[in-house]
Amino acid sequence: MSFTQQELDYLASQRLGRLATVQPNGTLQVSPVGFHYNAGTSTIDIQGYNMAASRKFRNVADNGKVAFVVDDVPSVDPWRVRCVEIRGRAEALDAEAAEANDLGGPTIRIHPERIISFGLGATDQDVHQLVSNARDV
Repeated sequence: MSFTQQELDYLASQRLGRLATVQPNGTLQVSPVGFHYNAGTSTIDIQGYNMAASRKFRNVADNGKVAFVVDDVPSVDPWRVRCVEIRGRAEALDAEAAEANDLGGPTIRIHPERIISFGLGATDQDVHQLVSNARDV
């Protein structure tokens, strides 16, 4: 499995992430998106209104390079941040491919290659003592 159970639990508790893609001219685009973890494929699947016509979908179709971050600040006193960053390759599944994969419509599917998580669990530990869990998968 690519994700730890702690990471999966955190991702399941969140509704919004940020997807970074590379545009044809090399500039980056970051978009807030809804997402869900697909246990059958061990991927992050992103769908949305008019997805196939979106710039992010076309960027993925063009080069497949993505980074995806889910984060939040559960406390400001003491200061606590939590995040999961996923770097990898993605595919743009058009309506036909989405239907063949039992998906509800065009989908960006992220295949993790590197996962970095921070601040999950250990809420009683001093924030300066926390370390990230970074690994290639």
